[in-house]
Amino acid sequence: MKLAIGSDHGGFRLKAAVVAHLKARGHEVIDVGCADEQSVDYPDYGLAVAETVAAGGAERGIAICGTGLGICISVNKVPGIRGTLCTDSTMARLSRQHNNSNMLVLGGRIVGDTLALDIVDTWLTTAFEGGRHQKRLDKITAIEEKYTC
Repeated sequence: MKLAIGSDHGGFRLKAAVVAHLKARGHEVIDVGCADEQSVDYPDYGLAVAETVAAGGAERGIAICGTGLGICISVNKVPGIRGTLCTDSTMARLSRQHNNSNMLVLGGRIVGDTLALDIVDTWLTTAFEGGRHQKRLDKITAIEEKYTC
C-alpha cells in the first residue's frame, strides 16, 4: 500500500519507527517531514499528509504530533479526509470498520512504539464494513460540502 506520513517534532521519533515498520512490511512510504526534532508547526505537516491523500497521491496517511490532538484537528480541515486519533487497537479497528478512516493520527508522547505499531497494523489490515455505516459517512460528506466554499 502507498502511504503518506508526516509529523512535527513531538512525533518525529515515533514517525521514524513507523516508517521503518511500514517499509519492512513492503509498503511504499511518502515521508513529507519533518526531518528532525527541531521545533516545527504541526499544521504544516498534517496538511502535507492530508493533501497527499486527498489528491490521490497515497491511499492513506498517518500523521503524528506530540499528543495527536493538534494534527488531528488540522488534517480534518481538508475535504475528504477522515482522520482518526487512535490510542489503542480497538479504536483503530473501529475507525476503519465504521468510519472508513483514511488517515490515522497518533500521539508520539502518548503511545509507546510497540502499541503504536500494533495500532498501525490493525488500522492497515481492517476493512470498511459499509452498509449502515456508509449512510453516516454520506452525512459527514454533506456537512463538508455545506461548509466548503
